[in-house]
Amino acid sequence: MPTYFFINEKTKEEFTEFMSMAEREAFLSDNPHIRQLPSKQMNIVSGTSVNKALRTDDGWREQLARIAEANPNSKLGEQYGAKSVKAVKTRDAVEKWRKKRATDTL
Repeated sequence: MPTYFFINEKTKEEFTEFMSMAEREAFLSDNPHIRQLPSKQMNIVSGTSVNKALRTDDGWREQLARIAEANPNSKLGEQYGAKSVKAVKTRDAVEKWRKKRATDTL
C-alpha cells in the first residue's frame, strides 16, 4: 500500500497516510476540505536483494534493454544492449577507431 501526502485546507496542516487507493478515494470524498499533495519523492524498485546480491527484475531488465537498444553507444547500451557477435564486433571496431582518433589528435 502506498503512502499519500495530504493537506488540510482549513488548518494548513500537512500529513501523510498509509492506505490503499480505494481507501484514499473514500477518504477524500468524505473530507472535502482535505487535498492530496504530490509525492515528495519517486519510489522505483529496480531489483530485489537476495543474499546481499542485487537481482534485477525481468520486467525492469526488459525496459533497460529497450533503452539500451535506442542508445547503443551509451554505458547502458554496453551493459544491456544486443550481445550478438555482429553487435559486439561493431562495438569493438568503433571503440578501436575512437581510441586511434584520440591518439592521432594528440
